Amino acid sequence: MQIRKVAILGSGSWATALAKIVLTNQTEINWFIRRQEAIDEFVATGKNPSYLGAAEFDVSRIHFSTDINKVVSQSDVLILAIPSPYVKQSLNKIRRNMTRKIVISAVKGMIPDDNLLVTDYLHTRFRIPTEQLGIIAGPCHAEEIALERLSYLTIGCENLDKANEWAALFQTPFVHTTTSNDVLGLEYSSVMKNIYAIAAGMCQSLHYGDNFQAVLLTNAMQEILRFATAVSPAHRDITASGYLGDVLVTAYSKFSRNRQFGQMVGLGYSIKAAQMEMEMVAEGYYGTRAIHIANERMQVSLPIVDAMYDILYNRKSPTKVIRELTEKLQ
Repeated sequence: MQIRKVAILGSGSWATALAKIVLTNQTEINWFIRRQEAIDEFVATGKNPSYLGAAEFDVSRIHFSTDINKVVSQSDVLILAIPSPYVKQSLNKIRRNMTRKIVISAVKGMIPDDNLLVTDYLHTRFRIPTEQLGIIAGPCHAEEIALERLSYLTIGCENLDKANEWAALFQTPFVHTTTSNDVLGLEYSSVMKNIYAIAAGMCQSLHYGDNFQAVLLTNAMQEILRFATAVSPAHRDITASGYLGDVLVTAYSKFSRNRQFGQMVGLGYSIKAAQMEMEMVAEGYYGTRAIHIANERMQVSLPIVDAMYDILYNRKSPTKVIRELTEKLQ
């Protein structure tokens, strides 16, 4: 498939990995990067100066810009890969009509304060029809994409025909794609898996072993299913890679920033100190609060989410809270 003009919005590791994937299928792309000095260094070296140094680019095929309105105007498909805490701040600068754009969100978080899924925010704020909104889910660490290690993506849209059409953008020799129309389920799973990765990291630092980690993640999948069913009753196979696969890789991988964040908190770092040392956004920190607030209305049993909220926001002792959690899991 040759969609005329594709844009990447964002400059982090995930945005960089997605650009590498899309350039396998497109002759050129537009790319919004906020800082001009980052663009200048990218053009000079052929690499993102801050992320995924192993990924090399032919910059003659990339039209960089710090002007998000210019990029939006010149693109048909927008691939959104900005960390959730900064999505609203970045997109609020858009002054162009977005109603005919296709927007595919690769954001694995919710909009803070508004407490909205990204697709809900895009639909509400920009009046983009839901059938023009897609998501990217699945186990796919950016670092492995840079190394061209085999990875799997799930492309979600309420219209499966469109999901199949868009999936061709991301199909490469090193990326396989599947499709789904369970947009809400996949989005919530993508948010919640980061919370469980933080929990897994904490438990490792607190010297819980593999046996407990297996039980933790088994219960995590049950929580995702309960919550997704309460929000959007539907038949969904949460053993699929877009759900279970994403949870496993985020909870276990050395590349997982959420796992790393949890490890640091488990070792005694303050929240602020862990965030500053990582220099990257741990989406699960914000996702914990978002799911907690959403669940105040839903009242679904989410003991792991509740435990993480107590530790991250009520500043309770990880040792004490995790010990209490062990009595609630099965």
